[in-house]
Amino acid sequence: MIGHLAVIDMQHVFADPDSPWAAPRYTEAAAGVRRLLPAFAGHVTFTRFLAPERPTGAWRAYYDRWPFAVRPPEDPLWRLTDQFAPLAGDILDATTFGKWTPELAARAAPSGRLVLAGVSTDCCVLSTALAAADAGTEVLVVADACAGSDDASHTRALQVMDLYRPLVTVTTVDEVLGGGD
Repeated sequence: MIGHLAVIDMQHVFADPDSPWAAPRYTEAAAGVRRLLPAFAGHVTFTRFLAPERPTGAWRAYYDRWPFAVRPPEDPLWRLTDQFAPLAGDILDATTFGKWTPELAARAAPSGRLVLAGVSTDCCVLSTALAAADAGTEVLVVADACAGSDDASHTRALQVMDLYRPLVTVTTVDEVLGGGD
């Protein structure tokens, strides 16, 4: 088995070019995710970032900066994009950037490997990768199936994660699909 694939936050809020949180290369990342999905059939978790009902702590200042995002979980902003919604049998919601929750850890445990794709590389993917690696899970970040808040931030986040080898490996769709173990 090549691991468990976590598709991070492929939601309208990050896909819509008019959104303040748009990932400019969302379409390219989505193409990479679509290529990965068949290889991980039955071992895929889609995640969604959601605003908390009542932000607390430092999250209050965060949502003061981004008040547009204070919406309930069922708001269309938080939906997975149309190309992924019908494919998402397993959805994990979190009000945190990092998606390394006990639920995701349990899904990755059988293989000991977590493969990450999605948005944004410099926020939710990075936060998930480092927490999973810290917990002792092998993490593969699929660079061409991720998109950042901009190209420079995407590249910097990949460089930072690559510093964590061998706990975190930055790879490509072709390498994951052709490499197996």
